[in-house]
Amino acid sequence: MKCIAAVDNNWAIGFKGKLLVSIPNDQKMFRAETKGKVVVLGRKTLETFPGGLPLKERTNIILTHDPGYSAGDAIIAHNDEELFGLLKNYPSDDIYIIGGDSVYRRYIGYCDTAIITKLNQNYESDAFFPNLEEDPDWTMTAESEEMTYFSVEYTFREYKNSNVKMWGNEKK
Repeated sequence: MKCIAAVDNNWAIGFKGKLLVSIPNDQKMFRAETKGKVVVLGRKTLETFPGGLPLKERTNIILTHDPGYSAGDAIIAHNDEELFGLLKNYPSDDIYIIGGDSVYRRYIGYCDTAIITKLNQNYESDAFFPNLEEDPDWTMTAESEEMTYFSVEYTFREYKNSNVKMWGNEKK
């Protein structure tokens, strides 16, 4: 399982329910990485999407405690047991945790790979991704050349987790 996020220098990911910045190249990378795959996200994150609708060309699994919640063709999970039961139907490498901050915090330990767009900026923020640079289980294994979108410098990074928690669908 993987996670994917754009973070600033403080590992912030959002402010007041919105992304920190919208970079077309980052959006293109996200689409290419997740198209045809499974994305796992929280209800509040889904509701920030255009029209509050699931992402097209992906299997969307939405986490919510609301037993009556539905969202288009998305699959709903209410707890870890339901989520992991659903995820067993898909190859682990095809599953992406895409937010928000509480979902990242809850499932980061089950991910073997993190795909991070690292923004060389400090934004006002109220939502954060776990700081992988402070976690000894995570190591940066790849980094792109620095790119610039207007005044925002950023790189694409890949991190690997050396201590992945088992959830039932890992490669043997």
